[in-house]
Amino acid sequence: MRSLVLASASSARLHLLRSSGIDPLVVVSAVDEDAVEAAAREQDPQLSPSRLAQLLAEAKGAAVAALSHEGPPPFVLACDSVLEVDGLVHGKPGTADVARERWRQVRGRSAVLHTGHHLIDMRDGRTAGGPASATVRFASLSDAEIEGYVATGEPLHVAGGFTLDGLGAPFVESIEGHPSTVVGLCLPLLRRLLGDLGVDWWSVASGQETGVATAASASTMPRP
Repeated sequence: MRSLVLASASSARLHLLRSSGIDPLVVVSAVDEDAVEAAAREQDPQLSPSRLAQLLAEAKGAAVAALSHEGPPPFVLACDSVLEVDGLVHGKPGTADVARERWRQVRGRSAVLHTGHHLIDMRDGRTAGGPASATVRFASLSDAEIEGYVATGEPLHVAGGFTLDGLGAPFVESIEGHPSTVVGLCLPLLRRLLGDLGVDWWSVASGQETGVATAASASTMPRP
């Protein structure tokens, strides 16, 4: 019996949850990330990268929670990650040119990966959440290594333009913080957030949380 909805299209987050004993239902939101960021910066021009990551997670969680579900509702977990370099936000590069330029900027340096978390208990509407951060030290890649990595296509569609659990792993020298934060979902923080809602980790990991059932009828919406 599933106990949690993952409001994310990230295969890395899905793998993290499954590896830790949680097999979630995946429901991807249709949230316009650029619109959320633009509105947030209009309200706060000095918006920090960690706060942006948290606001994006909250927007995605709220969007998925608003969808109709049959049966007792599960928990909804939404996450979003951004890479902070010199105080600026780096999301998904989107193009090879952007990915190439970003790698040239971070090689041989450190940057901070921020992941926002928003957990909703659909039974009573209570929420818990917050950002987690980890400092990533990148290797001093050659231009040829950067070209080779960009050519794989992997860095174009992931936050910060790199992965820790994929082809980008050899180019990360060290991490200060929990590695799962860099992958996109801080597992120790998730355990604490469940605790804030009065939920024991193992009850969710084993799918036995009282009153929680699979939201089998939830519609999976395409990511913009």
